[in-house]
Parts: sequence; structure tokens; C-alpha cells
Amino acid sequence: MKLALFDLDHTLLPIDSDYAWGVFTTTIGWTDPVDFLRRNDEFFAHYKAGTLDIHDYVRFATEAVRHQGARQSEAAHADFMRSVVRPAIKPQAVALVRQHQLAGDEVVIVTATNEFVTRPIAQAFGVAELIAVELARDTTSGGTGWITGEIKGVPSAREGKVTRVEAWLAQRQLRWADVETTFYTDSINDLSLMERVTHPVATNPDAALRAIASQRAWRILDLF
Repeated sequence: MKLALFDLDHTLLPIDSDYAWGVFTTTIGWTDPVDFLRRNDEFFAHYKAGTLDIHDYVRFATEAVRHQGARQSEAAHADFMRSVVRPAIKPQAVALVRQHQLAGDEVVIVTATNEFVTRPIAQAFGVAELIAVELARDTTSGGTGWITGEIKGVPSAREGKVTRVEAWLAQRQLRWADVETTFYTDSINDLSLMERVTHPVATNPDAALRAIASQRAWRILDLF
């Protein structure tokens, strides 16, 4: 089995979808623009530095959605897709995904961004398999059924991406040895998964990943 794994933000998309969603919620009046931008920038800086506490970040990133409820949040996300995400989906990124699909590869998007933000984006790329940060929901008696702000299970971030891909394989009675894997990512945060796959591809890589890819003779792809 051939498996093509794709990071999402700055790999298939030239934007960070989580960050962009936060900005979008500010523009529609869901959050205080000054306070939200300050906190969003702080979290983004921690992400780039590899010091992000993803549990704190997910509570912050889903706060507006939790308060607005499912119906309004899903409607707003549809507007976000139309105005922000779809214009950012580039033909060369779609072509890369299609290349693997046409070759018969199983394509999976593996992202540290939560499933609420990313599932419609994966669908826009024509990818059914998504490994994202799963969000816990209120399943108590008489509960809302809506997201709580907590993470369900292992977050698909940093080393957690390896754990989640292994779980995905195990659900299909597969191990690493049973698959030929290619992984595209821009981020040094994904080094653990890059070191695990058969074919690591540093895609639009940040400076740290570009340096390691050059040292190890990994393929470098400047998609954008």
C-alpha cells in the first residue's frame, strides 16, 4: 500500500487555516479584535518556536465557536471557506494531491489544526481521510452535544502525528512495514513524522526544516 500524507497549513495551503479562522471570527464581531489578535499572535509565535501548549491553544481557538453554538458556527465557517480558504487553494496544490490519487495512493491530510476548521478544507481538496485534532463534545445527559474546548485523545501535533498515523494504520490492520509512505510538510514541528516515513518531502519548508532536509538529502519542494 502506498500512503501519501500531507500537512495542511503552509504545505497544501499558503495560509495557516487556524490563524486565518481566528482573524475571520474577529472580522465578523465574535471576538475583541485587540485582545484576540494579541493572544493569537502569542500562540502562533509559540507554534513556530515549537513551544505551543496545544491544549491551551485549542481552548482559546474554539472559545468563540463554543459560545456561538453549532448552527451559527457552521454557517460562519461556510462563509470562511468561500471568502478565505477557496481563494487560497492553488492549482499546483490540487494537482499534487490528484497526482497521488490517480496513482492509486491512499491520501491522508495530517494536521495539528482542529477538525472543525479543517474537515471542510480536506473535502475541498477531495480528500476523505483526515487526521486532525479531535474535539471533545458535551455528551452528558441533557448536554449540548457541542464542543467543549477540550481535546479528545492524542492531539495530532509534533510526535502526536506519529501516534495518530500509527493508530490510523492499526485500524486497517497495517503497520509501518506494510506501507510505503510519503509525507509533505513545511514545518520543523513535524520532524518526528518526517523521520518515520519512507519518503520525506520538505514542502515550502521553514528555515530549520530546509536546513535539515539539505543535510539529509531529503527532497525539497517549493510548491508556492
